[in-house]
Amino acid sequence: MGLLRLIALAGLAGLAAGCTSTGSVRQPSAAETIASEKALVLPPPGGPSIVSVVEQKRGNGVDQSISLFTSSSVPGQNFLKVQFLGASGANPGAGNASYKMVSESGTAREMAASVPGVRMARSATFLQNSYGPFGYASGTSRSGDTCIYAWQQIRSRRSDQTQARNFGMIQVRLRLCDARATERQLLGVMYGYTVIGTFNGEIWNPFGMTQGADQSLGRAGNPIYPDEGGYRNSPMPIGYEPAEEPVTRRPAVARQTVARPAAAEAPVLPQAVGPRVPGPDLSENTQQTPMIAPALSNPPVQQQARQQARQQAMTASGVTVPSPDCIGTAAMTAACQR
Repeated sequence: MGLLRLIALAGLAGLAAGCTSTGSVRQPSAAETIASEKALVLPPPGGPSIVSVVEQKRGNGVDQSISLFTSSSVPGQNFLKVQFLGASGANPGAGNASYKMVSESGTAREMAASVPGVRMARSATFLQNSYGPFGYASGTSRSGDTCIYAWQQIRSRRSDQTQARNFGMIQVRLRLCDARATERQLLGVMYGYTVIGTFNGEIWNPFGMTQGADQSLGRAGNPIYPDEGGYRNSPMPIGYEPAEEPVTRRPAVARQTVARPAAAEAPVLPQAVGPRVPGPDLSENTQQTPMIAPALSNPPVQQQARQQARQQAMTASGVTVPSPDCIGTAAMTAACQR
């Protein structure tokens, strides 16, 4: 009886516990889209602009894939991928990301997957931005689009990893393809992007110790000049001669020229040719001023023309001029009376 009573009491306790417990729904730890303002890395001012941000929280950090504006015929999306490693407790249920150093084989696989169909050539030039050294590869697609793939690992130096600090790390990847930009323009994004995400705790600082001031500051024998470069430029010249004062001259006054109307020219009459013919009121006592006619090439012809003109003028005025043959006693003849 005692055993049966104990079993019954245990059953009643289980039923009571099942009735009082409440169920809960838990979302699986998967990647999710967040607002662009929550991006851990921002592209430089002026672009390319952020299209979307996908975040994946892990047990020891956060991964973000920041999609950027794309204007290219190359398959794929421009992006900035960033991985923060070292922050413990971000999302314990998602597992931890492993520390992977940058390697040539790993970078080649990433590049082939991110920029398909484009032959990329790795640059052998040592480059460095505000966060340290970085590498990149570039190529041109068949349609003429320019592409770059850059990688950078932000981590403190080994000498700074002492006293249990500066163990964090940031991995950055950049993929850019553009139909109108040059390689140098695309590479400028690596020099202009900004990391705005931080780690909680000094132990995960990925930047190392704070860089001190220049040793030449405040030290004698190291002048600093106001131009760009400071003390690294050539020293300034000592002494100067004042420049001469410029001679001020009165501005010249422009005189206005008044246009005067041109005087009316007298009409030019044509030159008279031949003898002057007197008018009808010509009398014997009227003194005629002969007009000098231009000399003709044949004088007898000119004299004959004058006599004919004189006879016509006398006939028109009513005055009869006697012939030399009708002077004296011969004037009474019949021929002279006509």
